[in-house]
Amino acid sequence: MTDKPRPRPARRDLKRRSQLAGEAAAASTEVETALEHPADPTAAAFFDVDNTVMQGASIFHFALGLYRRKFFTTRDIAGAAYKQAYFRFFGVEDPEHVAEARNSALSFIAGHTVAELEELGEEIFDEAMAHRIWPGTRALAQLHLDEGQRVWLVTAAPIEIARIIARRLGLTGAMGTVAEHVDGVYTGQLVGDMLHGPAKAEAIKALAEREGLDLSRCSAYSDSANDLPMLSLVGDPVAINPDAALRAHARANGWRIRDYRTGRKAARATLLVGAAAGAVSGALAAGAALRRSRS
Repeated sequence: MTDKPRPRPARRDLKRRSQLAGEAAAASTEVETALEHPADPTAAAFFDVDNTVMQGASIFHFALGLYRRKFFTTRDIAGAAYKQAYFRFFGVEDPEHVAEARNSALSFIAGHTVAELEELGEEIFDEAMAHRIWPGTRALAQLHLDEGQRVWLVTAAPIEIARIIARRLGLTGAMGTVAEHVDGVYTGQLVGDMLHGPAKAEAIKALAEREGLDLSRCSAYSDSANDLPMLSLVGDPVAINPDAALRAHARANGWRIRDYRTGRKAARATLLVGAAAGAVSGALAAGAALRRSRS
């Protein structure tokens, strides 16, 4: 008697995981600490992080910082570098890469404390992320703050990283992927799933209901067509450093487009490939140097 193949997860189950991820992210949001009520309480802005607020993938920079602190191996970081190269060149996240990144990330944080990763996150932001913030996007966020509106980051990156970036930029707070922890120690499981694609929209809807936001008066910013569910929720969607699919969609729908990357479009592909190759070769060189130091 042969074993029956395992059924694939139903679409309803995947949708529920997105809802759980969104609800968890909204529940973990750090609302502004100011005692004064915002001047414009029903309008807000939501910003994706990777390639929107920051050049490249924040989780890659964080992982590289952890690698330098011997959290994991050269092989692990080389794989992360490859996924960063894919992300930078094609402008999209491969679903298999997203799942692999989730599983590998959970494997190395399991057993570590929340306080430990938050402390390391502060150090890694200073050394690897601060200089990668796009000034133009930061200025857009500041415009919303100056108008008395609240500003949240919405990202697939871990909530701990997202909060650090939001705090350092003076934003209201952040929503990110929530890893389960018990008594301050990570279990290696997620709450729901990664805050990615439809889950971002679920997080924003949950936050809007809680905070009394009018989504038709809100803005959202992203570089990726994966964030169309989030962008389509609000009255003012904006494409920042958009991938080809998002640029086409934004033009077709009359959305604003802002591109803060180099203007040398003819050399753009070469620059991306060079940056990606540099990331991979840098990781391998670091591993070779580490092996030499041990020999």
